[in-house]
Amino acid sequence: MTMEDTTETQWDEDGRLEVLTFDLQAEKFAVEAVLVREILDLLPETVVPGADRLVASVANFRGKIIPIADLRLAFGLPSAESTMDSRIVVVELDVDGVPTQIGIRTDKVHEVTTLHRNASETPPTVGLRWRRDFIRELVRTPQGVIVLANIARIFDPLLGGRATPAVLAPALL
Repeated sequence: MTMEDTTETQWDEDGRLEVLTFDLQAEKFAVEAVLVREILDLLPETVVPGADRLVASVANFRGKIIPIADLRLAFGLPSAESTMDSRIVVVELDVDGVPTQIGIRTDKVHEVTTLHRNASETPPTVGLRWRRDFIRELVRTPQGVIVLANIARIFDPLLGGRATPAVLAPALL
């Protein structure tokens, strides 16, 4: 399966999508809840010399070494110090048929919530400060706009173009 197979948001038949919302700086982001495996307090990290800046460190998670990503870098946001609200969201992607876990450092995790297709829009072609292909949808809510991140697309270049959302891969084959 190629990344082109995973660029569309997988709304259910009623036009809903369960997501986990979190903050990166003053922006509210979301990832599909089915990709989330764990939400962790910050773990001790080991910097990997020569690694891509997006995933410059790893952590020992239940006896398994997982890369820790700073999505601020993917979205062009400045680095920030961790706070007592900072968490790591562990997501799972499929890489050549192998489930692969990646930790995403966040400033604050909010909740699992349901987004509605009728409140969503594709990212505009003009005026967006982020790469459009890193965003699945922009979703209006009473509290503001939520950026639904395209996690597989963000990590795809680091994985040689072989990343797909792990839970979606079997259904799309």
